[in-house]
Amino acid sequence: MYRSVRVLSFLILLICGQSALADPPRRDDAGWLETMAFAAHQTDYSGTFVYQDGMGGHVAVSRITHISDADGEHERLEGLNGARREIVSSNNRVWLFLGDRKVRIERRQGGRTFPALLPEQISILKENYLIKQAEEDRVAGFHVHAVVFQPKDNLRYTHKMWAHNESGLLLKAVVLDERARIIEQYAFTQLTLGGSVDRSWIEPEKSAQSVSKKSGIAPPVKSDTEFKMTDWQIDALPVGFKKIMEVCRPMRDKTKPVTHLVFSDGLAGISVFIEDVGGREDVNSGLSSQGAVQVYSRVSGDKLITVVGEVPPRTVIQVAESVRYAGP
Repeated sequence: MYRSVRVLSFLILLICGQSALADPPRRDDAGWLETMAFAAHQTDYSGTFVYQDGMGGHVAVSRITHISDADGEHERLEGLNGARREIVSSNNRVWLFLGDRKVRIERRQGGRTFPALLPEQISILKENYLIKQAEEDRVAGFHVHAVVFQPKDNLRYTHKMWAHNESGLLLKAVVLDERARIIEQYAFTQLTLGGSVDRSWIEPEKSAQSVSKKSGIAPPVKSDTEFKMTDWQIDALPVGFKKIMEVCRPMRDKTKPVTHLVFSDGLAGISVFIEDVGGREDVNSGLSSQGAVQVYSRVSGDKLITVVGEVPPRTVIQVAESVRYAGP
């Protein structure tokens, strides 16, 4: 009898051990990636997540609430450490709260923020990354499935993402360098999914004039941003990065409009800013970084060229050094 119990216990342990060590069940890659991409836009959720850079020097805690209803998509992002920082958006309307100030701002073209990190057009990712399914785990008490996006060159980072097994909502994301070291990461520590999410903060759609009369805030003026071809060319842009915006826009503390070009490969973005030096002596050139974001500036003639990208240092340097004026 005792021997039978031992044998049964051994068989149970063997079966459980094999199950635990087995590869995660395969999914339809394209279908699952599409579910992950749309989940952040179509799911109602509220939770707290933590951002941390790889060096541990910067940690930010935020609370996010997202609602999708018949009127569109609404999101509230609150910083929980430091001075008050809050962003509230309803479709294309975006409000920024800094302390007691409330300012209407533009929605960033091509920009994606956690947990909405994946593009809706999944096919472009396969051009630039090898996509591999990874382990299953738990994040914030939810069962998750991991996916790795391995770049096909050394000009971009590896991304690893953990998505909720049922909804596809992204619950954790890390960026890794070529030595598999974590450069930055986002992860939910608390999360509520579904109908119990608070909706009381959502304001009904209003005209700019009605918002102005009620809040005492001036309605947004027509932007001076000019969408046009600017005759600037980049000769060494990494393969797979496509231009999604090219504008001349006024910027704070700048006497003349700044040329701004934005490129994306589906996961990473690169912005190029070109401005007049104008006899300034406070021009800073060189490389700086925070987390996965690299910034490189150089002076070329009477222009200051600055490249900002979620890519390795070599990439922003390569791009900046290849910017040239191709106009008449």
